[in-house]
Amino acid sequence: MDLIDLAHITPGTVGLVGGKAAGLGALIAAGERVPDGFCLTTEAYRSGAIPERDVLAAYEHLGGGPVAVRSSATAEDLPDASFAGQQDTVLNVEGGDALLEAIRQCWNSLESERAVAYRAGQALQTDGLAMAVIVQRMVTPSAAGVMFTANPLTGTRTETVIDAVPGPGIGVVDGTMDTDHYVLPDHGPLPGLEDHGCLFPDQLRELQQTGQRVQRALGSPQDIEFAYDAQGTLWLLQSRAITTLFPLPPGTDPGQDDPRIYLEVGHMQGLRRPVTPMGVSVLRETTRRWLQIIGVDGAVVDVFLVDIGGRLFIDLTGFLRSPRLRSHVPEMVQVYGPAVARDVRRTLDDPRYAPRPARPGQRAFSAGAIARLLLAIVPASLLGALRALARPAAARKRALRELEQVRRQPLTEPADAASRIRAAAGLQDATMTGPMMRCLPPLWAALVAQGVAGWLLRGILQPGELNATLRGMPHNVTTQMDLKLWSVAEAARPHRDLLVSTAPDELAARFSGGELPEFGLTAFLEEYGIRGSAEIDVGSPRWADDSTPVFAALAGYLQVSDPEQAPPARFARATVEAEAALAELIERAKRTRPLRARLAGSMLRRSRELAGLRELPKFLWLTPLAAVRRQLLTAGTGLTELGLLEQSEDIMFLSLDEALDAALGADLRPVVTGRRREHDREARRRQVPGLLLSDGTNPQALPDDAAAEYGPDVLVGQPAATGVATGPVRIVHQPSEARLQPGDILVAPTTDPGWTPLFLTLGGLVTETGSTIAHGPTVAREYGIPAVICVPDATTRLTEGQMVTIDGATGLIHMHDTEPPLQRSACPRHLGPG
Repeated sequence: MDLIDLAHITPGTVGLVGGKAAGLGALIAAGERVPDGFCLTTEAYRSGAIPERDVLAAYEHLGGGPVAVRSSATAEDLPDASFAGQQDTVLNVEGGDALLEAIRQCWNSLESERAVAYRAGQALQTDGLAMAVIVQRMVTPSAAGVMFTANPLTGTRTETVIDAVPGPGIGVVDGTMDTDHYVLPDHGPLPGLEDHGCLFPDQLRELQQTGQRVQRALGSPQDIEFAYDAQGTLWLLQSRAITTLFPLPPGTDPGQDDPRIYLEVGHMQGLRRPVTPMGVSVLRETTRRWLQIIGVDGAVVDVFLVDIGGRLFIDLTGFLRSPRLRSHVPEMVQVYGPAVARDVRRTLDDPRYAPRPARPGQRAFSAGAIARLLLAIVPASLLGALRALARPAAARKRALRELEQVRRQPLTEPADAASRIRAAAGLQDATMTGPMMRCLPPLWAALVAQGVAGWLLRGILQPGELNATLRGMPHNVTTQMDLKLWSVAEAARPHRDLLVSTAPDELAARFSGGELPEFGLTAFLEEYGIRGSAEIDVGSPRWADDSTPVFAALAGYLQVSDPEQAPPARFARATVEAEAALAELIERAKRTRPLRARLAGSMLRRSRELAGLRELPKFLWLTPLAAVRRQLLTAGTGLTELGLLEQSEDIMFLSLDEALDAALGADLRPVVTGRRREHDREARRRQVPGLLLSDGTNPQALPDDAAAEYGPDVLVGQPAATGVATGPVRIVHQPSEARLQPGDILVAPTTDPGWTPLFLTLGGLVTETGSTIAHGPTVAREYGIPAVICVPDATTRLTEGQMVTIDGATGLIHMHDTEPPLQRSACPRHLGPG
C-alpha cells in the first residue's frame, strides 16, 4: 500500500505510516478536528520511487491548492523519542511538481546530519528505519502555536503551557519569533489574560479543554501543534507524547487533594541509572526481612520506599506534615545537597503541605514501631561507638574479623530454580542483622568525633579546614582496592602499548577468553570481582562479569609517567598534608582555647583512625549480594532451558515473586520485553530530580535567584574535598566509557566505589548529585583530590575539554574561555588547605 487517507489510519501501523501520521490518525479517531490529507507510506520509500500518478491524483482529490508536506519517520513522535524538528516539513506547497519535490526533500531529511546525530545521541536502533510523508490541506491561521498538556520545564502535570504567535506557527517551533507565553492551571480561573497576546481567553479555555481531552484519549501528556483559522476554528496539526517528563510516582493522581513529596536516595549509592526490577525487589525484601527480624512490621517498606522510573525515592510527606518534625526536615536532607534542602524549605511554604493528621493507612511508622526500632539499634550502637572511641585499633580488628566471617559463610546449592529463588530471598539475613550491624558503630564513632571537634573549634575553623584533616585516611577497603589495582598496572607495564591502545571492552573479551598475558588481574578479580558500578543493584554486572571498567582504569594508570603523581605517592602526600593541617589547626586553637584545642585534637585523631572504616559495611554486604545474584542467574539459566525466558539475565527484569511464578511455569517473557524497553528508555535519561512532587513537579527546575549572584562563568555546588585544581573537563556517564589523562577533571552524574579506580590520576571531581559522606567524596578526600558535588546539570552545562578551576572548599567551579596562564600542566595542581 503506497497511499492511505489519514482518516483510515488504524492503531499499530507506525511501521507503515510513521509516528507523526499515526498520531494524526489517533486524533481523528478521537473525534478531533484535523486538516484532511493522505500519507505516502514507508512502502513507497523502501521502493525508492514516488508513485507520482497516485500522489497527484490524491492531491487533486484534496482540491489542489496549498498543502503542508511533513515527514513521518518510523522512529518519529514515539513515546521515548520525539524527533522534534529533526526531519523536514515544507509548508505552502502548491502544484504537482512542487509537491513531488517536497516529498523528495522529506525523504532525504531522514539521513540529514541533524537527524543522524539525534538518533546517535538517543542511542536509537536504525535497523528498518523508513520515512512516510504526510500531505495535508494548509490551514491559513490567524494565530498558531504549540500546547503542552503538562509543563515541560517543571514537569507539573496540572499546568497547560501554550506558546503562540499571530499567523503561521512555524516561528514557535523553530525559535525565530518571540511568542506569547501562557501557563494555565488545570483548575480555577485564568486571571489577567483578557488583553494578553494573540489568543483570547475563550480560545485559551478551548485549547486547555482540548488538550486534556487529547491527553486522555492518547494516554499520556501531549505536545500539540494547533492553529486557529480566520473564522476562529481550532485545528490540530500534530500531537506527540512529551518524551522528557520524569515518570509520576506509581498510583498517584496529579490533581489529588493529598499531594506527596519524594526524595531520591539511590544516588547516595551510585544508582543514577535505573535499578532493575529485581534489584528493587531484592532491596525491598532485604529491608523488609531485616525489620521483621528486629520486631518491626516490614510492610512499611512498600509505603516508605518508592520506585519511580527505576529510581529509589523515599516518601517525605509524613515528615513535612508533622508539626513537630517539619521544621527539621531541611536540616535532615542537607546531606543530599544544598539544592535539595532549598527545595524542601520552599515546599514548607506550600499550603498543600501544611501540617495535618495522617490519614488511615498512610503512617509509615507507628510510635511503637519507632520505639522497637530504636531499642533494637541504639543501645548496642551507642555501646559499640563508645568502645571504638576508647580503643580504635581494637575496634578495627573486630570489624575486619566480621568481614572474614562473612566471607567464610558456607553456601548451599539448591536443587532447582524455584528453590534457588526462595533461597536467594534470605541469603542476606545473617549478614544484615549480625556482622553488618556490628561494623557500623566504629563509623558512627568517627562521625561523632568529627562533629564534636567541629563544635569545639567553632569560630576558629575556616571553610574546608575540617575536611583537610580527613585526607589520606587509612584503613579504607576501597582505597586499598584501588592501590592494589595500581600494583596490577605496575606489573602490566611491559604490556602498556597493548593495554593503552586497545578498547577496554575488547580487552575484557580477550581476558575472559584467556587471550591476555597474566599480570595479576586474575587474583585482583578473585578478591574484588564482586564490585562494580551501581553494585547494590543485584541486576547490575560486577567486574567478575564484565571487566571493561577495570581495563579503562588500567589504561589511565599506565599513562602516569611522573613518579610524584603515582597514586601511592599522592596518597602518602595526602596523609602527610592532613596530619600537618590537623597540627596547624590545633596549634592555632591553643592560642585562645587550649583545653578545647587538646580535646578537639584527640577527637580528630580518633576520627582519622576510624573514619576509614566508612566503606567496610557496604563491602561486607557485597559478598552475600553476589551470592544472591549468582543464585538468581543460575535460576534464570534453568528457566531459559525450559523456554520460559529468552536468556538468563531476563530474570533481573522480574521481581522475586514473579521469578518464582516463572519457576512454577508462568511464561513472563512479554513482561520482560516491556520492562527491558522501559529500562533502556530510562537509562538514556540524563537528569533525575532530587526531589519530586506527586503532580510531577521537579522543584529544582523552578527559578532560583540565588544561583545568579556568581555570574554566568561560575557553577555552584557543595564543597566535598578541599583543594583547588585546574584542568580539562572529561564528561563520563559510565566508568567503562572513561578515557582519562592525568590531571583531568572528571565530571559525572554520580559516583560509587565502582568509579574510584579512576580517581587515582584525577585532577579533581565534579558530580551532579551526592553527599559529603557518600563513597565518591570520601575517597576523593582520602586521595587529596578536590571535589565539588551537587552541581545541577554539570554534565550538560560543562563541555568536553573545557578548562575549569574547581575549589573544593567553596564549592565553586570557574569556567575559562581560554587556558588560564601558569595553571595548565600534565599533572594536577592542588592549592589551598592540605
